[in-house]
Amino acid sequence: MSAVLTPSGKGKRPLAAASPSPAAANAAAASFAALTERLDYLDAADIEQVRKAYRFADEAHLGQIRASGEPYITHPIAVALQCAEWKLDAQALMAALLHDAIEDCGVTKPQLIERFGAPVAELVDGLTKLDKLQFNTREESQAESFRKMLLAMARDVRVILVKLADRSHNMRTLEDVPREKWARISSETLDIYAPIAHRLGLNQTYRELQELAFRHLRPWRYAILSKAVTKARNRRRDLIQKVASEVDAAFERANMRVTIAGREKTLYSVYRKMDEKHLSFAQVTDIYGFRAIVPTLIDCYTALGILHQMYKPVPGKFKDHIAIPKVNGYQSLHTTVVGPSGVNVEFQMRTEAMHLVAESGVAAHWLYKASDIDGGNADRLGTKWLQSLLDIQDETRDAAEFWDHVKIDLFPDAVYVFTPKSQIMAMPRGATVVDFAYAIHSNIGDRTVAAKINGVQVPLRTELKNGDIVEVVTAPVSTPNPAWLGFVRTGRARSKIRHHLKSLAQVESEDLGLKLLTQALRAEGLGTLPEDDAIWDKLLRFTGNRTRAELLTDIGLGKRIASIVAKRLVVMLSERGERPDALLLTRERYTAHENVSQGEVILDGSENASVQFASCCRPVPGDAIVGYLGRGEGLVVHCDDCAVAKRLKHKDSERFISVEWADEPVRSFETGILVTVINGKGALARVTTAIASAEADITHVDMGDEKAQDAADLRLIIAVRDKTHLDAVMRVLKRTPAVMRVVRIKPGVNANGS
Repeated sequence: MSAVLTPSGKGKRPLAAASPSPAAANAAAASFAALTERLDYLDAADIEQVRKAYRFADEAHLGQIRASGEPYITHPIAVALQCAEWKLDAQALMAALLHDAIEDCGVTKPQLIERFGAPVAELVDGLTKLDKLQFNTREESQAESFRKMLLAMARDVRVILVKLADRSHNMRTLEDVPREKWARISSETLDIYAPIAHRLGLNQTYRELQELAFRHLRPWRYAILSKAVTKARNRRRDLIQKVASEVDAAFERANMRVTIAGREKTLYSVYRKMDEKHLSFAQVTDIYGFRAIVPTLIDCYTALGILHQMYKPVPGKFKDHIAIPKVNGYQSLHTTVVGPSGVNVEFQMRTEAMHLVAESGVAAHWLYKASDIDGGNADRLGTKWLQSLLDIQDETRDAAEFWDHVKIDLFPDAVYVFTPKSQIMAMPRGATVVDFAYAIHSNIGDRTVAAKINGVQVPLRTELKNGDIVEVVTAPVSTPNPAWLGFVRTGRARSKIRHHLKSLAQVESEDLGLKLLTQALRAEGLGTLPEDDAIWDKLLRFTGNRTRAELLTDIGLGKRIASIVAKRLVVMLSERGERPDALLLTRERYTAHENVSQGEVILDGSENASVQFASCCRPVPGDAIVGYLGRGEGLVVHCDDCAVAKRLKHKDSERFISVEWADEPVRSFETGILVTVINGKGALARVTTAIASAEADITHVDMGDEKAQDAADLRLIIAVRDKTHLDAVMRVLKRTPAVMRVVRIKPGVNANGS
């Protein structure tokens, strides 16, 4: 791929007119011979198809060389070799050989469909970056390319397997690339490709990518750590051999057939542990460990018992990933024991089938087919996450936003929780009750109103812990709260909430825009909106909107002024000979409010995203109010005497519209009051009791940071039905012992009394 190519032209250096040297041709032929030796699991017809793809790729890349001086075709062959290690099918191997053909050789997708069929062409297309499209920034281009690749992967996991093989070979040969490119390529590998490999259970690839990226990103630290680990290995060689021989003898006495293998922590893992926990190298005690591969699942637990009889287990260091597998399908028993000389040693126990999944993840699906081991659920590994990518894409059309959601899910340090029916669910560490609700079903997430953990009611932002039993309470009328975006952890929950809020805002803003434009037209003497599509097309060309709905939404969001659009419509209609209704025009102008430039809107509290009630003055039904169409934020309602509203009216009077309360509002409204109390025992309790007795709710309390004095100011936000209800609450408070003064909080208004 271009990551390991020379910088000239398209990343490749053309050879002289003469054909490649015999040595280079022999190198390419030898490497393809190495590939064919690995294809013994395919039948003759499939091998012939792979050979055809090789010939096509060889011809397409003719005259191109890598930065190392080798013929470029050696790279696709190396990628195909890795795919053959995973025993991928012929189509995937063909895609591996052809993966750079569209991007770098001018080959088109229709050509590939004609030569090799649609499935192979789709795989190659999924691997191709979007170089041909124009993007404003490199980040935008990268986000769109990753979205394309991940969605192709969600439809066919072979896309990402070929991509990871491609990235692995590029990283192995990164030494040949100019050094200034190392940091970018290595960071991309650490941030994107290694986490994807881990998410899909490809642990061997995951560790290799991390190690190679670390080596090129932090070469000095890599070299220092490498020397330290080599020294430690030499110092502890006797200890490791002693543990290995003791464990072998113990299993032999128990007549258990077991394969013991040493396991060394990667340098990147050591570095990350030192960095995150602020440890010195000497304080990292779990660099070495052992893996015991046993015949059956029951033998894993038997082996654990034998080890715990030999060495004392370290409390809190036992993990049963067999009973509760990791999200990516990984299964093993983990335990840490105190070995000879007081050194901690980690052991992992697993069967051969578990080991295959642990190292190869989703690729185990093909490995299972090629072996005698029962595949079980291997073909479903990682499919939950892949499906979630498609769900997120359905809600998110913006590439950067899609990528933000996916990145959240790429580091799934999991906790395991239970539904009330004892179904186990894996959630990322830090996930909340709302994440859990969306993980069950998006409808449950949207309608969540409350939750219980282990039978106790908890706030929705509560983080889940291992073993929690979570019960979600829903209500048919409930909708997602924008505040949830501040604490949800999973990409799925975040994208579902955003999508719902966007859809809601769009519909409400469109309705508000329709109402405003209709009223603005009445002020111009037109009773109804025109029906003629030609007029609307002309108007949309004037405003620059694509659709009528988009124009109305822009008006509702305050991005366009309804009166200006209405005046333009009148001009267009007058050009066709249609005149305003003189009677309607006279009546509207006679009754128009002198301080506003657009029509009147009636508010009953059912408006959600399209109408906001200003937090500066917090109006309630009964207050004189005005509406301000903020740019892009919809209609903001202020009290008529609010100082903020007066400043806005002075600066932007054409953006104000007349608003009135409905006769019967459908909900309560929040407003602020200042209560001055004599600071004594139980003062706050008396205030809250008085407010509750007046049938109002307290939604926020602020007591300030001042030290305790004889008198204290309590700033409360309370929910009331209307101004009459607010007056009643304030009267009850004034009669309460210990309360000295009660006033309503309104900016710019003299607050010496109620």
